[in-house]
Amino acid sequence: MARPDKEAAVAELAEKFRGSNAAVLTEYRGLSVAQLKRLRRALGEDATYSVSKNTLTRIAASQAGVDAFDADLNGPTAIAFVTGDPVQAAKGLRDFARDNPQLVIKAGLLDGRAMTAQEITQLADLESREVLLAKAAGAMKATLTRGAVVVAAPLSKAVRTVEALRVQREAGAPSEAATSGEQQPAAQETADA
Repeated sequence: MARPDKEAAVAELAEKFRGSNAAVLTEYRGLSVAQLKRLRRALGEDATYSVSKNTLTRIAASQAGVDAFDADLNGPTAIAFVTGDPVQAAKGLRDFARDNPQLVIKAGLLDGRAMTAQEITQLADLESREVLLAKAAGAMKATLTRGAVVVAAPLSKAVRTVEALRVQREAGAPSEAATSGEQQPAAQETADA
């Protein structure tokens, strides 16, 4: 590997391995240039799709400390390097492979952990990072009631509970705590007077 062009290719691949949070190894045998162009677009802005020789990929992966692809580096190989949302790239690969069975997903790497083709498909079935974060934020949203925080119950249940307490207080009805034997501060003040 004394040729400078090969050394440059290995250095570029090693840098892509180090700079990406996910990589997916594929076989692209039988895909046209136009299909590969559509695949690159399907991966999204935060992913690149690189065709490379297996020997160079093996050397670059080794230099980057990646050994997840050693057994799968055979046949025409291309790697999707993902620097953004890995779910979006996995969806792009999965959907493209459905329409173009020549694309075979072999293996992957996500945050340093090796993944099988099946795990990549499962990753593609997840919702995007933004949707998951929005759902988590919605689940953690708290309703404040007189200094107490009601958390973890579904928001609609919390709202109904708060509304029921407000209606009870406006009507002057005793709360659940008062009927269970605990004396309310307002009731205690009336008893002291």
